[in-house]
Amino acid sequence: MTEKKLAAKLREKYIQDPPEGMSAEEIRNMNDGDILDMDYFMHEDDDFYDEVD
Repeated sequence: MTEKKLAAKLREKYIQDPPEGMSAEEIRNMNDGDILDMDYFMHEDDDFYDEVD
C-alpha cells in the first residue's frame, strides 16, 4: 500500500473517531505526513497494532 493510500484510510478512520482533543475538521485538514506521523506516535508502543482496521 502506498503512503498516500494509507494516509487516506487513516484519515477516514480518524475522521470517524477523532483522537481525544482533536476534531474531525482538524483531521480533515491535516496533510498526509501529519496523519502518518500521528498514527505512528499513537501506536509506537503497541506491538500488535494493525495499521488500518
